[in-house]
Amino acid sequence: MHRFRKNRVACELFMWGTNASGHLGLGDVVNRSSPVQVGALNTWTFIAGGSSHSFGISSNGTLWTWGANASGELGLGDVVDRSSPVQVGSLSTWVSTTGGNSHSMAIKSDGTLWAWGGNSSGELGLGDAANRSSPVQVGSLTTWTAVTGGSNHSMAIKSDGTLWAWGGNALGRLGLGDVVLRSSPVQVGALTTWTSVAAGGGHTHALKSDGTLWAWGAGGYGQLGLGNTEHYSSPLQVGSLTTWVLVIEGDYHSHALQSDGTLWGQGFNGPGVLGVGDTVHRSSPVRVGALTTWVSLSKARGRHMVAIKSDGTLWAWGTNTSGQLGIGDAVNRSSPVQVGSLTTWVSLGEGYSHSAALSRSEGMRR
Repeated sequence: MHRFRKNRVACELFMWGTNASGHLGLGDVVNRSSPVQVGALNTWTFIAGGSSHSFGISSNGTLWTWGANASGELGLGDVVDRSSPVQVGSLSTWVSTTGGNSHSMAIKSDGTLWAWGGNSSGELGLGDAANRSSPVQVGSLTTWTAVTGGSNHSMAIKSDGTLWAWGGNALGRLGLGDVVLRSSPVQVGALTTWTSVAAGGGHTHALKSDGTLWAWGAGGYGQLGLGNTEHYSSPLQVGSLTTWVLVIEGDYHSHALQSDGTLWGQGFNGPGVLGVGDTVHRSSPVRVGALTTWVSLSKARGRHMVAIKSDGTLWAWGTNTSGQLGIGDAVNRSSPVQVGSLTTWVSLGEGYSHSAALSRSEGMRR
């Protein structure tokens, strides 16, 4: 079985790409085309991004946010952008977080789920459409284990393996068999075998415990991987393989890893975001190169991709207009290109046109 990386080691944080709202956390609004360290701390254990805002969790369990904040998506009680990390409250019990276009969600160590930011489609799951600028608990359950945010919808998994959805539902992105939006969590089917879920711009993928891959929602570019460009409002299996271990979504594309370390992509490919050497859209999974050493992928909010190999090297491809590939220029790439020469990268985060990665600190690199 191929071993895939799940970082919880304290690390240094690096960011690059567009920075119009300070979403790189570097104290300014200047774009960067190569990775730049955020501050001097080496205590980051988790990194994630929304479209134009970013999150980090420190080794002491504190949550930090920065970037765009027009809808309160930073969770700081106001709508003021921040260009440097600011702590959200004083709690030290945060374990994971995710962002959509303008909303944010996070899980605490007690299994509670919290949401804040934009809520025009009910994507916060709070039973209404009112924005929140500070974290608010979603219901009272303590059994949430995973959450992901799409453009204006959210998906989550509970400890019993059930899958839940809420928010905008155009083209069936919630997987509930209709196109009616929901402002509170609703269970997707009755299965208790879901292990992970990824929400894209208007589509969703999820994995079951048997290693099968499932998709639903918008399929106009073939991003569902079902061999067509149709939309589906209920989960459908992608092929017949039982070897899928990780899936991520972009706005109109998807990538997934198999247990043998191979990487596959489907959907929109205009800037070469599929990484297969051309700009032709694909409606079924196509393999990215011949390597079997891929171990980690970023959540691809936009039209670029960042990934890590088993040797700790960092690779990127797709659109690069703001330097979001981190390779020192603004030229698109349709095949993976190595970012720098470090072999210490351990996990990734990504916004629409910015990127983030955690690297083992100097004292841990030997």
